[in-house]
Amino acid sequence: MTETTVDNTTERTAVDFWFDPNCPWAWMTSRWVGEVERQRPIDVTWHVMSLFVLNEHQDVPEPYRERLTAGQVYPRIVTAARLRHGDQVVKPLYDALGEHVHHRQESDPEQVVPTVLAELGLDADLVEYAWTDEVDQAVRASHQDGIDRVGQDVGTPVIAVEGTAFFGPVISPAPKGQEALDLWDGVVAVAKYPGFFELKRSRTVGPVFDTTV
Repeated sequence: MTETTVDNTTERTAVDFWFDPNCPWAWMTSRWVGEVERQRPIDVTWHVMSLFVLNEHQDVPEPYRERLTAGQVYPRIVTAARLRHGDQVVKPLYDALGEHVHHRQESDPEQVVPTVLAELGLDADLVEYAWTDEVDQAVRASHQDGIDRVGQDVGTPVIAVEGTAFFGPVISPAPKGQEALDLWDGVVAVAKYPGFFELKRSRTVGPVFDTTV
């Protein structure tokens, strides 16, 4: 397969993407953005958000709240690595976590976290931050940055294109090739209209984990 190249002489578009590594829908959207990134001159900065923080004051079933609490492990480990190594580590760590959590359906973070750190050659002692609240303030700050741009009645992911933020799109499977670009152009077009707020229909399929980026 011929690799698509991006014309770096074209003016580049700044994109920010907020994700919770636990969310399969954010994972689908991130695979689409990665596909667009290979074909268009966009610069994506990846940020953590947290489904736990998003729902901590909501009336949700207790089993779901317990899953959200346990799920803080992954936003914490990404944040701890970012604080130590910089923004450049966020996307590779997200990719590796998604491969294990979503594609391989591995459910034990005590196995996933050290495995992923080793795969990426990251410091093994970062694992200690996953089960403490030491980086929670930084997780919350990143989460709030995304929410402040788009509003409260949203979930993950959040995308900002040249400063205009929106929730989603929620998609499955992640489109490729020209389909990915067509969807990107449509989403960017509606995001540019200041009076546009919502477009939604019921989900008829679940996340389709057919590729990695």
